[in-house]
Amino acid sequence: MTAILDPTAERAPTARPAAARPKAFDGLTVGLLDISKPRGDYFMIKLGEALGQAGVAVRHYQKPTFTKPAPTALRQEIAEACDLVVEGLAD
Repeated sequence: MTAILDPTAERAPTARPAAARPKAFDGLTVGLLDISKPRGDYFMIKLGEALGQAGVAVRHYQKPTFTKPAPTALRQEIAEACDLVVEGLAD
């Protein structure tokens, strides 16, 4: 089990199983979510290029602001279109 700390209101760490990782990316679509912090887009573009060169289907997304959770519609769009998601930030 992996302990994941939720900074929003968690009083005690909750043990949650880590998500299953695929053995290969063949046929999968990876969503790259930029949370809109400075230079996060640069990282996601470079990661997308590297994954694309490896033959992975990539879709880019961006939150409107890093100060709030992603809007429900954006989360639903990502969930419907992608098999895996990488969320990145930078400063």
